[in-house]
Amino acid sequence: MNIQAHKINGKEIAEVISDQIVIQHAGDALDLMGTIYYQGYDSVIIHEKNITTDFFELKNKMAGEVLQKFSNYRIRLAIVGDFSKFTSNSLKHFIYESNRGKQIYFAATLDEALAALTG
Repeated sequence: MNIQAHKINGKEIAEVISDQIVIQHAGDALDLMGTIYYQGYDSVIIHEKNITTDFFELKNKMAGEVLQKFSNYRIRLAIVGDFSKFTSNSLKHFIYESNRGKQIYFAATLDEALAALTG
């Protein structure tokens, strides 16, 4: 896993770059937050391909656990990916509601994620 730094409008944003799953379990989110926080970032971008598909199955409550950790530690998160492949209406509503807030975003592109985290 590598971190690509983005500095926009005085905000330090970490983009996680990896060919592997970075968040397989809720505990992995805590490890990632520790790494990000230790390096001085307060926002993180992770790509959907780096999160287990279990995250997107809302029934197992993993998404809620992971996103609650980011909210509790006040680390803003943007997840970049093509979410149209997920057919769950609950997930679509979850994404919509998350994007209305200021803490968690689901974005189609890196530029969209950066804009959400710096806006």
